[in-house]
Amino acid sequence: MNTRFPAFSLACVCAMTLACGSAAAQAQSATGGADELRQLREDVQQLKSELESVKEQKTGPQWGDLSVFGYGEISYSRLSNDPASATATVRRGVVGFAYRFSERTRFVSELELENAVVSKDDEGEIEWEQFYIEQDITQGTSAKMGLFLMPFGYLNEVHEPTHYYGVFRNLVETAIIPTTWREVGLGLRGTTEAGLRWDAGLVTGFDLTKWDASSTEGRDSPLGSIHQEGQLAKAASPAVYAALNYNGIPGFNAGGSYYYGGAGQKQPNFAAPDAKIDLIEIHARWQPGRWDLSVLSALGRFHNVAALNATFAGQPTPVPDRFGGWYAQGAYRLWQGGDYSLVPFARYERLNTALSYSGLPMGLAPDNAPDTRVWTAGASFYLHPQVVLKLDVQRYLNDSDLNRVNVGVGFHF
Repeated sequence: MNTRFPAFSLACVCAMTLACGSAAAQAQSATGGADELRQLREDVQQLKSELESVKEQKTGPQWGDLSVFGYGEISYSRLSNDPASATATVRRGVVGFAYRFSERTRFVSELELENAVVSKDDEGEIEWEQFYIEQDITQGTSAKMGLFLMPFGYLNEVHEPTHYYGVFRNLVETAIIPTTWREVGLGLRGTTEAGLRWDAGLVTGFDLTKWDASSTEGRDSPLGSIHQEGQLAKAASPAVYAALNYNGIPGFNAGGSYYYGGAGQKQPNFAAPDAKIDLIEIHARWQPGRWDLSVLSALGRFHNVAALNATFAGQPTPVPDRFGGWYAQGAYRLWQGGDYSLVPFARYERLNTALSYSGLPMGLAPDNAPDTRVWTAGASFYLHPQVVLKLDVQRYLNDSDLNRVNVGVGFHF
């Protein structure tokens, strides 16, 4: 989730306003049409109002320099071929606290509880999702120090249920990019008047010593199975990241991110002490009128894992050399009346968490699994821009036993 005091959002408002103003001037010069100019001015005003509304929603209730914010989601899911498998859960409840020490210095935190109950016998978790200090360096540049979300894709930083389509987060941005992915370190962010936003930083990396070749966890999400989440994180091999996004045209975004770092953490008596990981993703989103169209592609690689895989011979889940996937999604605001709105959507995803292996003798490597191909279609009904009811149907083209119906409710404040 973005910082609850989003300095960069103000820069985006300015950049978008300048872009729209420039477009209005060009339209007046080219056509001299007063109606077109008036319409453009109205669009600019509406855009500014919407962005200010979003900014207020992200800040949440305030008491002096302290603000509180959060989000939650409840879900129901049933396999089409197995009604007895139906489950319902309070999937997430998140409360965040932020404190403004001064105009330049802020503290941001988020505490998350998953699946309603936390105990040694339950599947719930409680964790700090963010916990950092942010310092403005200049008007358009800031630094983060602590535990923060990585700027990858569309969901890792902005993942409240009101901000994505479908009851559950898409597979590419959970299995390939392990949303919510956070690291301890130092991050820099800057914006320009032209609508560019850049990010870069030095952070902790993954811990490959946590890989369990006997389970399916690494197959479900290679990076998700070995992330450290700021808990006594091994830090012998740090990682670096960089991201660039362009938001200079109202309703349009395009960008990408890159990560590279050690995963073996130079651990003694470990078969892959110099193992490394890199991950690259690119994305684009266009929101013309009532439409919301987006695409994203991600590819990850493990390096120097052949010796480790040799020790996993015969196990079902060795470390893959490559993993990746992509999706394309379209949504349309079909109806709106006051706070209410109805937005149907459809999404196609194709991904594979184990594209190839190295270090395994012939005949002992697992068969390459087919790509997971999924259609998800449904609708979001908004009772308010901050409260949504969701329904979707998922069809797995490679395994019909996974076909399911999902229902959910989500909110943020």
